[in-house]
Amino acid sequence: MKPVRAAALAGVRMNKGRLGRPLKRLVELALTLVAAMIVVVVFFRAFENRFVYYPPHYPDGFDSPKVYGLAPVEVWIEARDGAKLNAWFLAAPSSAKVLLWFHGNAENIGMGLEQMKAFARLGVNILALDYRGYGKSEGSPDEAGVYRDGQAAYEYLVQTRRFEPKNIILYGHSLGGAVAVDVASKNPCGGLIVESSLSSGREMARLIFHVPGIGYIFKSRFDSAEKIPSVRAPVLIIHGTRDRVIPFWMGRKLYDAAREPKSFFAVEGAGHNDVLAVGGEPYLARLGAFLETPERVRAEPARPSGPARPAGYSKV
Repeated sequence: MKPVRAAALAGVRMNKGRLGRPLKRLVELALTLVAAMIVVVVFFRAFENRFVYYPPHYPDGFDSPKVYGLAPVEVWIEARDGAKLNAWFLAAPSSAKVLLWFHGNAENIGMGLEQMKAFARLGVNILALDYRGYGKSEGSPDEAGVYRDGQAAYEYLVQTRRFEPKNIILYGHSLGGAVAVDVASKNPCGGLIVESSLSSGREMARLIFHVPGIGYIFKSRFDSAEKIPSVRAPVLIIHGTRDRVIPFWMGRKLYDAAREPKSFFAVEGAGHNDVLAVGGEPYLARLGAFLETPERVRAEPARPSGPARPAGYSKV
């Protein structure tokens, strides 16, 4: 081989080696990132329910109802998968209507006695349910499970208590709002009240973690904004204008997605857990009017006032 040709070939080999090393490092970095992403996904999927649910167990929060002047009957309801669910039924014999109450996360029915006392003034029957893993209820919560629990409570009212579906008003606060929307989207009912609740789990994940695409890692969807158009009953959306847990614009999004007749009640100055305390008598009056004649809920063509979606927000 001639010296010039040999030198040229050596130069080509050297250049290939120089080009190959950065490419190799790039491939190694890409593989490392992919492996890290897989670890993150597996971690979040494995411990997801611990991030999502904070179920207080009995006896935490269980004061005696007598302290509040109440005498609810303790009932047990069995979900379709066999889970035994604890609930309280507060009778109002003069009323044909019933409020099916789904509480929020980090709560149980014992913690809602003060609110139950206020709701009892509205003159309707009340069934307050603890999801699986909450209060005395058996099992551990997950999205499909709490939906089954909500369905079981609805069926209990229809099949055991003999309430007509048109007289069942579903009420859900926070996490309970997602349960109420799910049940109302699958069953006939007299009305749906959603208070301080999320539009979707993915949007909440995006707000909490501030990482694009993080919502797709979680299995829990809680896609209430997609389900609520299927509700064939009057809808009342309630949200505090200073809610720092679930932002006001999520309530507004649910309102926009719902069918008519619908109404939005913005509780000025209320946060996530003090809507009743801040809203006071006007809040109870609004609930009472809806319970009495939900079909007469007034349409509100103007967009409800309150904080808007933050600038630069991404849906994913």
